[in-house]
Amino acid sequence: MDNSQFSAYAIKYKDTVYRVALNFLGSPEDAEDAVQEVLMRLYLSKERFEGDEHVKRWLIRVTLNFCKNVARAERRRIPTPPEDLALSVPFEAEEQIALFTAVMSLPEKYRVPLYLFYYEEYSVKEIGRVMEISESAVTTRLSRARAILRTELEEVNAR
Repeated sequence: MDNSQFSAYAIKYKDTVYRVALNFLGSPEDAEDAVQEVLMRLYLSKERFEGDEHVKRWLIRVTLNFCKNVARAERRRIPTPPEDLALSVPFEAEEQIALFTAVMSLPEKYRVPLYLFYYEEYSVKEIGRVMEISESAVTTRLSRARAILRTELEEVNAR
């Protein structure tokens, strides 16, 4: 990969890498570290990419692996509370803050598939492939995440 290709991919996918890492790690600082590391791995990669979608899937897979290693290695410091994370992201409405906080309070195993499904618009099959889990596991995690969110958001609206 030459420098111009790398620059184009880095600009195009750095936000995706950041959001995946933030969803997994729950810390903006750790997510920024992940972006740097993953993009460095892309730059040094000898992989022969077949197009933009292949690069995107590869980056998400590498990001998830990196995040798992970070989580395993540190058993990490206390993650940033979802309410504090909401302050770092601009929102237009109070409902968006409540939804973001509820999503970020989900366990990582539910947050990541939810993000990939709704924001990156990956299919269940693609999420399973990227996360290296079965399609039924993806479906179960999405279903459980929705149920948890429904309950939490009903409680917020009842207040």
